[in-house]
Amino acid sequence: MPKLRTPAIVATAVLLAPLAWPQVPAIDWGKQKAETLRHYRALVQMDTSAGNEVRAVDYLRKALEDEGIPAKTFALEATRPTLVARLKGNGTKRPILLVAHTDVVGVQRQKWPVDPFGAVLKDGYVWGRGTTDDKDKLASELMVMLTLKRANVKLDRDVIFMAEAGEETTSLGIDFMVNQHFDEIDAEFALNEGGGTRLENGRVTTVQIATAEKVPYWMKLTANGTSGHGSIPRVDNAVVRIATAVGKLGAWQTPMRLNDTTREYFERLASVSTPEKRDRYNGLTDPARTAAIQQYLAENEPRHYSMLRTSVSPNVIKAGFQTNVIPSEAEASIDIRLLPDEDVKNFDAEVKRVIGDPAIRIERISTGNRVPTPPSRLDTEMFRALEAAGKRMYPGSITMPTMLTAATDSARLRAKGVQCYGIDPPATEEDSRDFGAHSDVERMPEQSLYVFVEYMWNAVTQVAAAKATATPGVR
Repeated sequence: MPKLRTPAIVATAVLLAPLAWPQVPAIDWGKQKAETLRHYRALVQMDTSAGNEVRAVDYLRKALEDEGIPAKTFALEATRPTLVARLKGNGTKRPILLVAHTDVVGVQRQKWPVDPFGAVLKDGYVWGRGTTDDKDKLASELMVMLTLKRANVKLDRDVIFMAEAGEETTSLGIDFMVNQHFDEIDAEFALNEGGGTRLENGRVTTVQIATAEKVPYWMKLTANGTSGHGSIPRVDNAVVRIATAVGKLGAWQTPMRLNDTTREYFERLASVSTPEKRDRYNGLTDPARTAAIQQYLAENEPRHYSMLRTSVSPNVIKAGFQTNVIPSEAEASIDIRLLPDEDVKNFDAEVKRVIGDPAIRIERISTGNRVPTPPSRLDTEMFRALEAAGKRMYPGSITMPTMLTAATDSARLRAKGVQCYGIDPPATEEDSRDFGAHSDVERMPEQSLYVFVEYMWNAVTQVAAAKATATPGVR
């Protein structure tokens, strides 16, 4: 794997002027590595697939309470608690909430070259389910809390740590906390998963901060027909009818629509891209070129293509049980991700129009209480701190707001007015594509974990620590 270069701390012109800097002692990050890795591996080694989150919560509670940080748990189901810990500030500013989920998706063990719950150290990586989703954030936020306490950092804001259950399946953790215990997590800002820090040839080039996300909106299509012997074809064959509907939806190109986050994203991306890519991104809104550019993105940069529109992906078809039997029913499940401002009523009407078969029954599949919310603002103290931390940790990189094509529980917090920002450790394109969240095999570059803790620390302390007017030196 490419070796991540040690981040440089560099002085810039702004350091010459008196600024309000946090009263934070210097941290020897080299000495933090062993403990960071120990907590991370311990969490990865726990199978916390849905229903087993209590294992991680018990571990986190002990780690926090051993350092004198009180922790509470809240649960709808005993084996699926959510942990909340708080470091008190002086109350002059509203809190920061650090969010990570304890549950992981399941595994197909036959596809893993190592034990998926072994947290195996191999080739510069830590291998295991949850290494990128979401136990890297879980361990990093734990380390930030422990380090704040040990360093006795004076805080203008409370710093709250929430390790939530059920994010991958039901969102029971965030729903329960928002609906019944919001006072425990109410904050001005939240840091959660969902960003993307791109590592190329050993250096970070872009730091993507998730400020918006699409809304899951799943559908089930059902077709009915006459059953019978497979040797006597039927004109109302349910399989043919459902396949035709799926084919139409799969070929449907929904309209492109930019919002504040995606417009800023592509403008900043163009500024650091090769001339060919820069010309492509800048041409997205050119009526004469946009169709060809969108087709290129669909074939070569599918994530960017999806960021530009409400996406429609048919993923499951169920029909029949035997080759020589015509089934009377066939169904398909469609994964739709709505743009935050999508008009659902109009979209539903368009789905019916595209299918063009009134005999197809269309139903919603519940995705929990995911709701459309406006993007988090780019003019906040937290976004500026994240951008400054990126420049400090990764010289030469550029920070870009981004809209997730997937979904996180940040949507439930944004709906309550919390400004949420998604961040992630550095990874190569290959790591993210082939070994990232929900992949058959998951792994994290070990060095990326350490720099991520420091990156998060810089952002959190810049916003939460008590300030003093001084001319800072270089630590």
